[in-house]
Amino acid sequence: MKIIKLQQVDSTHTYLKNYIKNLEKFEPTCILTNYQTNGIGSRGNSWTGVKGNLFFSFVYKVDNLPKDLPIQSCSIFFSYILKKILEESNSKVWIKWPNDFYINDKKIGGTITTMSNDLLFCGIGINLIDVSDEFGKLDIKIDIEKTLKNYFNKIENQTSWKQIFRDFKIEFQNSKKFHVSIGNEKKSLKDAVLNSDGSINIDNKKVFSLR
Repeated sequence: MKIIKLQQVDSTHTYLKNYIKNLEKFEPTCILTNYQTNGIGSRGNSWTGVKGNLFFSFVYKVDNLPKDLPIQSCSIFFSYILKKILEESNSKVWIKWPNDFYINDKKIGGTITTMSNDLLFCGIGINLIDVSDEFGKLDIKIDIEKTLKNYFNKIENQTSWKQIFRDFKIEFQNSKKFHVSIGNEKKSLKDAVLNSDGSINIDNKKVFSLR
């Protein structure tokens, strides 16, 4: 994974997509910054970051991802692998379905994934410093470059969806105290049932993360 560190960028996700377009030969690439001014959030929302937090986007060819990975659940997959890396440094971070990083009952970050032809783009943002009373921050100090190196190594060593899902299924119980946006509605996850492909059954409908 090639990592390009920028002092400031409007959106790591947008920058990466433009960067990849101009490459003569594709290579997995990550754009990293601690300040983005016009980040992309879930459901088309903008996400303006606070300087000093962690923002990065990366891209892989779909063919280089685990064969058993449901593409619709890539957000869960990429989020949970990072959660595992942070957990190894004694963080209590957990993943709320489908793509939000939490410490206790406060969101500290999130993940967004998009597809373009045979490429899968993933963007992740995590609060390392205080943002507001509404949001939390990571409960440990991290070496960002070392953390990302470990993160991409774990992805590239072909950690399977089956491995990730086994652990995420247990942690999914934490999500049941919360709501999730489906369409334009807030839905309680209290009675949601998690399926083996990462989707949930809620109100008699099967719903993927869509992010």
